[in-house]
Amino acid sequence: MRRSIDDLRTFYGEPTGALARRMLARRLEDAWGAANGNDVLGLGYATPWLDGFIGARRTIAAMPGGQGAEQWAAAGRNRTVLVDDRRLPFAAGTFDRILLVHALEEADDPQALLAEAVRVLSPAGRIILAAAARGGMWARAETTPFGHGRPFTRGQLERLVREVGLEPAAWSQALYVPPWRPMLPLADGLEQIGPKLFPGAAGLIMLEASRRAYARVRPGGAAQAVLAGRPALTPSPAARDRLSDRPPMGAARKQP
Repeated sequence: MRRSIDDLRTFYGEPTGALARRMLARRLEDAWGAANGNDVLGLGYATPWLDGFIGARRTIAAMPGGQGAEQWAAAGRNRTVLVDDRRLPFAAGTFDRILLVHALEEADDPQALLAEAVRVLSPAGRIILAAAARGGMWARAETTPFGHGRPFTRGQLERLVREVGLEPAAWSQALYVPPWRPMLPLADGLEQIGPKLFPGAAGLIMLEASRRAYARVRPGGAAQAVLAGRPALTPSPAARDRLSDRPPMGAARKQP
């Protein structure tokens, strides 16, 4: 059973949830920026991050029926739809960017959910999966949404996207701080040193993928992470040309 919309909304209104929101927002800004001119779909519970895509042509939040939906205004209009996550009410190839947050972990059939997301992805579109990391402390904390359902490893996410015809292009991790309020002030420092000292302690894993027809990744090669400075979603060397329409994901940026 999925976490209810009330539980999710309450969590992201608390300090621990606000931190998780901020850390994922950083990675998404590095990866997609303002999503200028793109049609963007958020699947699961993605509304805390959709407002960041200020340049998008259209932004829609699709919320699974088992979770429930909330009103979310984009450009003054509600853009939320309650869906069966295995039968999305959109035409094939509708969206240029698809973000899945709190979507896979509690899905009855993650592969079927992702296959449906791929159906509505445009031929040159990109998709980011954000899921609880199996080895992290957040997956053990039932007081957070990350402690419910099935967490994932990087390898599991890579296999999942390949099973539905996508190719991994970039990945990252976040939330190295334990989900305990007294530790939250240490979050920014731990995001800097965590990838080098505690790579298995991250609470959140993100994987970006695209259709194989557009991916220039060596056969059998996996997306790699370059952990320099604050880690972002980092493309493998073979995928850099394909992602050259935006600044390097590891580039320095101003702190929010």
